[in-house]
Amino acid sequence: MVLRITVIGMGYVGIPVAALLADVDGFSVTGLQRRSKRSGWKIEHLNAGKSPFEGDEPDLAELIAKVVAKGSFRVTDDIDVLKDSDVILIDVQTPTDENHVPQYDSLREVSKQVGERIQKGTLVIVESTVAPGTTQNVVQKIIEEHSGMKGGEDFDLAFAYERVMPGKLIRNIVQLPRIVGGITPQSAKRAVDIYSRIVRARVHQTDILTAEISKTIENAYRDVNIAFANEMALVCESLGVNVYEVIKLVNELDSRMMHIPGAGVGGHCLPKDTWLLRHGVNEYGSQKVEARFISLARDINNYMPVHMAELVEDALNKRGVKIQDAKVTILGIAYLENSDDTRNTPALLLIKTLEAKGVKVVLHDPFVQVWDLGPHEIERDLNSAVRESDCIALVTKHRDYQDIDLAKIGDLMRTRTLVDGRNLYDENEVTAHGFEYRAIGKSGLKG
Repeated sequence: MVLRITVIGMGYVGIPVAALLADVDGFSVTGLQRRSKRSGWKIEHLNAGKSPFEGDEPDLAELIAKVVAKGSFRVTDDIDVLKDSDVILIDVQTPTDENHVPQYDSLREVSKQVGERIQKGTLVIVESTVAPGTTQNVVQKIIEEHSGMKGGEDFDLAFAYERVMPGKLIRNIVQLPRIVGGITPQSAKRAVDIYSRIVRARVHQTDILTAEISKTIENAYRDVNIAFANEMALVCESLGVNVYEVIKLVNELDSRMMHIPGAGVGGHCLPKDTWLLRHGVNEYGSQKVEARFISLARDINNYMPVHMAELVEDALNKRGVKIQDAKVTILGIAYLENSDDTRNTPALLLIKTLEAKGVKVVLHDPFVQVWDLGPHEIERDLNSAVRESDCIALVTKHRDYQDIDLAKIGDLMRTRTLVDGRNLYDENEVTAHGFEYRAIGKSGLKG
């Protein structure tokens, strides 16, 4: 008997999990993707056996080609496929707004679509990251309202959070432990059975609220650790100390694991999961919690692109260039190295901060094809991007930037200044080529 699985949302989570499930004997997988101007092209692209991602993504393209050729994976925009689904995975975006409130438009819409079409006995699994309490208080209630059925009796519902990141999509799904929570033990067990077919590590079974809160705490924990590193980088800059030397010394102890600072934190998860955690406890908890510590961490990490702009201005001042007259080339607009993922990229705030000061900004990225977060075109050629520029600001540590010809780049520039947001360059080498150098955690504001 063939198990019919529908994965709603063909993004960084939905595509790899769909492909992996489609590679399991006895599983037939359909990806459900809305046909919008921004992402509708993925339907034909995936059905042709091609990966839509431009960055390094080991094994994914080959796996997609394999399961499409096998006939166990296809993608459609026809929501009626939900009527014939034994298992439905929900992988839609769950952003927060400027006030840090979850925006569940997509989640509510697909929950309604599922409720209108779900058959008795179907297992629904939410993989999208949500505020603790959301699966039962939003998804379950909407499905019940539109289906006339009861969760845990007529259909099963689980939450199983992903740990994917660009560049490691397949590896992280297959190799990392999975946490699965259900509204009933039966719901959880059914979901565990599904994931056990593609996950080689342990699949933990728990209740749905524990699974939801584990996801948001996990990412808040990482965000706090990065914020500590970023604040210590600012401390070291002020005192004229190299924070990377400090990190190496601190981490000599096995019980220490100080993180790496940088130009800012991006991606789909870290910039919002703290707010999802806070929202969940205040919406569904028994008492209000200010969550001051994790909120402060968010503020610190959000400040780092602004600090990058301060370093740019300081370096330009040292060379006698007024910020309002400057042309700045930003190297890397993806949030993660060797990826084309621009979700919540710190480059966006850097761009806005520099432009507010009157700077003409030029963007370069070897992986990102289209910049849809503003009016800028992405310059494809590095030499053209830096020509007549007054400053280079490195945001993303793409491999293409590791061995750039500083002498050649300097000759093309109008003013030789470089701000290193990822500790990619050796200060002595950069200054030896006549550059004014600034870096997060190494060479701060000099005035």
